[in-house]
Amino acid sequence: MNIKLVSFLLCPFVQRSVILLEKKQIQYQLEYIDLEQPPAWFRRLSPMGKVPLMMINGAVLFESAVILDFLDESFSPRFHPSDNLKRAQHKAWIEFGSSLLVAQHGMALAQDKEAMLEKKDRLEDELRHLLPPLEQGLFGDAVRFSLVDAAYAPLFMRLDLLARINPSLNIQYPGPVAEWAERLSSLPCVKESVVDDFPQQYRGYLEKKGAWLVMADRP
Repeated sequence: MNIKLVSFLLCPFVQRSVILLEKKQIQYQLEYIDLEQPPAWFRRLSPMGKVPLMMINGAVLFESAVILDFLDESFSPRFHPSDNLKRAQHKAWIEFGSSLLVAQHGMALAQDKEAMLEKKDRLEDELRHLLPPLEQGLFGDAVRFSLVDAAYAPLFMRLDLLARINPSLNIQYPGPVAEWAERLSSLPCVKESVVDDFPQQYRGYLEKKGAWLVMADRP
């Protein structure tokens, strides 16, 4: 297949697809666009005006969860469970992970400390929902990779980076969540899923948006 993935440089939803492409060692092309000034061809192809957008032999797919399913069904090995109920559970938790990414983004862009800390507290509360499935071994382990891993790794990467930019954003993970986040961060497919200067690019984006967490130490 001729696969081309269209991305915004910092998009966590695109990163999910890149992680899976790297994990499955699938050949692909990656093109970055400016979402604030997208090219005309992108506006024609993307009905929602969002990335990821994937083109497969000329056909178009959008929405990260759909793209993950397509890649998993089309290329070996399969990372979704074969059991229908467990597969549905994984898909549900991937959707929950999408809501956490939205919450993380809102926290990162908060314009003052009070709003940021309020969003941080909410996110920490939401992360506690991950305890039961992790304790039940639902998502996989150090041996078994899953699509849930691909969906959550961008979240943990960004939370770790935010904490290094500003210690006020050091998220207090419940024990199993912290272990999961650390395991995912060490995977080659995760490390190779972003550009080399991703930390600098991400910080520059936050500065451009006037996020409190990067502006707080300025005179």
